[in-house]
Order: sequence, then C-alpha cells, then structure tokens
Amino acid sequence: MKRVLLKLSGEALAGDKKTGFDEATCIGVAKQVKQLVDDGMQVAIVTGGGNFWRGRTSETIDRTKADQIGMLATVMNCIYVSDIFRHVGMKTEVFTPFVCGAFTTLFSKDSALKALDEGKVIFFAGGTGHPYFSTDTGAVLRAIEIEADTMLLAKAIDGIYDSDPKVNPEAKKYDELSIQDIIDQKLAAIDLTASILCLENKMPMLVFGLNEENSIVNTVSGKFNGTKVTV
Repeated sequence: MKRVLLKLSGEALAGDKKTGFDEATCIGVAKQVKQLVDDGMQVAIVTGGGNFWRGRTSETIDRTKADQIGMLATVMNCIYVSDIFRHVGMKTEVFTPFVCGAFTTLFSKDSALKALDEGKVIFFAGGTGHPYFSTDTGAVLRAIEIEADTMLLAKAIDGIYDSDPKVNPEAKKYDELSIQDIIDQKLAAIDLTASILCLENKMPMLVFGLNEENSIVNTVSGKFNGTKVTV
C-alpha cells in the first residue's frame, strides 16, 4: 500500500470520555501515522463527527440543518487532529468542499494530490458538502478520487459483526467478507450508499478497533485483528 485513506470515527477520538477529544488517543493516532509517513506512505484522513453531534437522532431539527451541523463537527475534528499531527512533527492540510475562510483549503483533486506529493498528511473535512450523505460516503468518495489503494476504517469496535456487540453479547465477528455481503446482509459497518460506491469502484477496506495498541501500524503491516472487506 502506497496511499491509504484512514477513516477515524468521532467516538473513537473521544476515547473513554465518549464526547469531545481524548488528547492521549489523538496523540497516539498521530504517532502511528507518523510511522507510516516516515516509511514513505501517503495518508489522507476523514473523521466522523459523532463525538460532538449525531443529528439523525434529533426529532426536532430539520435533517438538512442537522447534517450541516454534523459537517461543521467534522471540520472542528480535523482542525484539532491535524494540529496534533503537527505537534508530533508532520505537515498537514485540511480540505473542505465549502469555503471556511482561512481555516481550510477548498478541495480539488489536483490540490489534494499535490499536498500528498509534498509529504503532507491531508484531512478531508465537511463530508461531501451536502446533506443526506454520511461521513462514510464522503470518505469512500475521497478515497476513490485520490486513487487510494485501500480504506482503513478505525472504529470504536474491533471489526464488523453480524449484530451490534454492545447489545448482543453473542454477536459474531467476521474475519473477512465482501462488500456484496455487507449490502446483502444490511450490516451496519458502513451505510448503503458508501457500500455501493465501494462495490462499483472496487475499493477494499480494512475495519479495526482504534483503541487497540498500535492498531493502525499493525493493520498496515499485516498484523491485522479486524475485518477484511474485499471487492
């Protein structure tokens, strides 16, 4: 793998706090990504916004507005995490699909690839810029656009299960399955739109638990304990 897109769930960034940021978790992520960058890998990152906002659970706010708040939550996450990355010695750039003043760079494929070639870790914030699309869909879209070799999905749980392991203690974990399996079984690993994008564009995924020790480096180096999703 020479170029990967790492999707970090918002909940995973919050650690045991469940909301906001857990600085130790974010520094741990940054140090692992630095190992990949130092080895010559190009890394792009998308963060979820669930550590700040889950608009779909609201019964009072309009869905479009709720999704817009969620997009801004991911912008906050990327600005914070990118600065943690700078703190441990990397160059970064945050891209958004809409103008955020001087906070971010407006996304284009050419600009993103140029930043990767300059050795920067790039962050894609703001999802697709449109409501009704999840950060999963935004992550797959950007992975396809930058021609990533694979997607790394770092979650609060350690892979894909046949049911929610937080609810069902008998839930079965998959070591490997296909994108078509995810679609057919309606598994909640990523949403349907993102799954179909992966299927149509042959984008494989590795799904793993962020909170396991050295999980990102282990996943890339083959010491993998999560779920491999094939195309």
